[in-house]
Amino acid sequence: MAAPDLRPLPAGEVELHDARRRRRWSVRLEPYEIGAFPVTEAEYRHVMGGAGSGLGSPVVDLSWLDAVTFCNAASIQAGLPPAYVLDAGSVTWRTGASGYRLPTEAEWEYACRAGTQGPHYQCLELSAWTADDEVDRPQPVGSKQANAFGLYDTLGNVWEWCWDLLDPARYGDYRVFRGGGFADERWSVRASTRRGGAPGMSHPDVGLRLARGAFDTGQAAQGWSATTDAERGAISGALPSGWTPRRS
Repeated sequence: MAAPDLRPLPAGEVELHDARRRRRWSVRLEPYEIGAFPVTEAEYRHVMGGAGSGLGSPVVDLSWLDAVTFCNAASIQAGLPPAYVLDAGSVTWRTGASGYRLPTEAEWEYACRAGTQGPHYQCLELSAWTADDEVDRPQPVGSKQANAFGLYDTLGNVWEWCWDLLDPARYGDYRVFRGGGFADERWSVRASTRRGGAPGMSHPDVGLRLARGAFDTGQAAQGWSATTDAERGAISGALPSGWTPRRS
């Protein structure tokens, strides 16, 4: 695989929102790199093998575990230290490794917004494939306008897996995906919308975007923290009305 087209992003700050916990907080990010495009079928095939039909379109039907496995394989092919340690379905992020990885939620939203504050970084018709376009599959990457960071398809076309847990108290080990897909209505294709799925589950409108950046910070980096994950997963007191916590 030719070196992925990653764009360097400057240090900055982004505000995140957890609707269930009714919490907003700001994350200060160090500089990092992120893909100008979602990973395409052609790029995935070059690293992992297999067949594909729309080679310029985003690769989809990948589980979160498939995505981190691809990141490691792409790192090894490029002579970079893999970012993840996989052990019987358990995944540990080696935050000090410089190989390819999934962005954290904070990195993803900062990259998507590109300095803007609204739900879309610009006119949605010009920048994102959504249900309004009446297409039935992912479209070739880069065929709509980029945001101010030079990133394409961060909204619409396909959702993108991130590193973070969705809501461990309610959904156990479910991981986040962001950005909206080609079949989603406009109200769902927003920079702040969060969705997620089980790490072994695949979806026909979920792919990935590569990131890079090493941080000698142990089990915490770029808005993510293993300690915070444990705190988020703890349940005390009465449960919110209407749900039962999922145990993995």
